This record gives sequence, structure tokens and C-alpha cells, in this order.
Amino acid sequence: MPVPEGLDGERVDAALSRMFGLSRTKAADLAAEGRVAVDGAIVGKSDKVRGGAWLEVELPPPPAPVEQTVVEPVPGMRIVHDDDHIVVVDKPVGVAAHPSPGWLGPTVVGGLAAAGYRISTSGAAERQGVVHRLDVGTSGLMAVAKSELAYTALKQAFRDRTVDKTYNALVQGYPDPMSGTVDAPIGRHPKLDYKWAITADGKDSVTHYDTIEAFRHATLLEIKLETGRTHQIRVHMSALHHPCVGDLTYGADPMLTKRLGLARQWLHAVRLAFEHPATGERVEFESPYPADLQHALDVIAAES
Repeated sequence: MPVPEGLDGERVDAALSRMFGLSRTKAADLAAEGRVAVDGAIVGKSDKVRGGAWLEVELPPPPAPVEQTVVEPVPGMRIVHDDDHIVVVDKPVGVAAHPSPGWLGPTVVGGLAAAGYRISTSGAAERQGVVHRLDVGTSGLMAVAKSELAYTALKQAFRDRTVDKTYNALVQGYPDPMSGTVDAPIGRHPKLDYKWAITADGKDSVTHYDTIEAFRHATLLEIKLETGRTHQIRVHMSALHHPCVGDLTYGADPMLTKRLGLARQWLHAVRLAFEHPATGERVEFESPYPADLQHALDVIAAES
């Protein structure tokens, strides 16, 4: 487009800022990246423009739309603890932690909003107050920050690995040894974008497991996480050739899954412990198995 006569003699960054509503810094970045030309010649941020000259600008793409939180009640979501700084929920299966692209179902954030809870405004708009997440197909305990103090303190606690996250998982077969540690980096699956895998360039991932009880076809494990990667337990157990029962995505036996009446992986966040962000006191919360997991456990125990 032509440069307006009123901008004759202005610096390139100033002219772009006024014409397109960009910040001076963003306008200067565009010029530095060679994305601005006047009369066919690439110009720098401090070059001057001339009224009527032909301006060509390669603008950045618009920002991705922010996922909006759908405020709706979440049946089965139980409040385990609530105070001025934190709320701890027992998340049912089929509920996401927060809105995300492509997810149209219920969320913890939306459920709390529908129940009248005000949570921290820190963090990205669609996941304010969320300091850690559980997969949609994983049930159990999840803490959400209500105050800015709690958000900052809990995010740091997760980074420092001082939060105790304990899961129970029913896995196929019998892990050998019965107790152990899986230390293997996890990254995006090289071919399937909906899966994760152990990859050489993945992020540090450490999982500790211990046998609670062995059954005829499966073993109930207590699992503690040092890190919190997406699908971490599911990927690590699958890598040991002992996938979570019901986890068809990571290699579970579909016949066993059907026999136990499962529609998801047998994985539940049973305990969560951390220092309270306001008092410094160590707090611990527990969650019983939901009905579908308890039923599957009863069936396999009876078979054994």
C-alpha cells in the first residue's frame, strides 16, 4: 500500500506502528527480519519513509484464538478441600483440566466456575489457577490455586519436585523387578501426534513403582512421579511391556479390557501432598477408587 502523506519523513518502525497498530518493538522486529520494503528495497527500522512510496510489509499471523472456558457443572466432581488459597478436587474420568483446542467436553476450571469458585487469574487465560493436570482418561486428585500466592508457590513446588504425587495403576503381567524406577525421556511420538513415546530428545522423565498386589493376569502398583510429563505413567509402563490395563492406546489387551468392563486405562491419582502455600504446613489428600476401577479390580481379584 502507499505510505500516507502524513507519515512523510517518519522512521519505518514509527510508521508501521501508526499504520498497523503494532508496538514499536514488533515493528522494529519485522524490519530486522527483512519483512519491510519501500519501493521494492528492504529497509531497516530507522530508515525514513516517503509519502506516496510503495510500502510492502509481511505481517505476522494473527494470534491463535484463546480457548474459552465453558462454565458448566461437572457431575461427579468432588471437592476434597477448600480454603482461601487452594481447592483440591477429585476429578472424574472424562473431564479435562482446562479448555484446549478440539476439546468440547467438561473441564475442572469450568466446573469450579459453575460452582461459584473464584480461582487465581495467573497463568494462560484458559487455564488460570491450574498448577498441574491429569489426563482426561485419568481420575483422581488435582489441586487448583485460588490466590496468586498459591499459584506462584505451587508452580514452584512442582518445578522443585517437592510435591508428592501418588498413583495406583493396574498393569498387565508382573513387572520384574517388583519395585523399580523408570528413568527415560519422553517426547512426542515420531509418527502419531496423539501419542507420546520414549525419545532421545525428550524431556527428563522419572517414574518410581512398587507392587501392592499381584493377581492372575495383572499387578496393582503404587507409582510416584518425580516429573509430570504428559502420559508419563502410561508411556513408561508400556515401555516395560506392562501397559496399564484398559489402555488400548499404549498396547493393552482389548480382550482383558472388555472382560473387566473398562472404557479407559486403570490409573487413578490416589494421594497428593505438598506444603500449604500460605501456612507452610504439610497437607495430604486421598481419593478412593471410582466405581469403574473398583469393579475391574474386584473382577480380576475374583478370577485370581
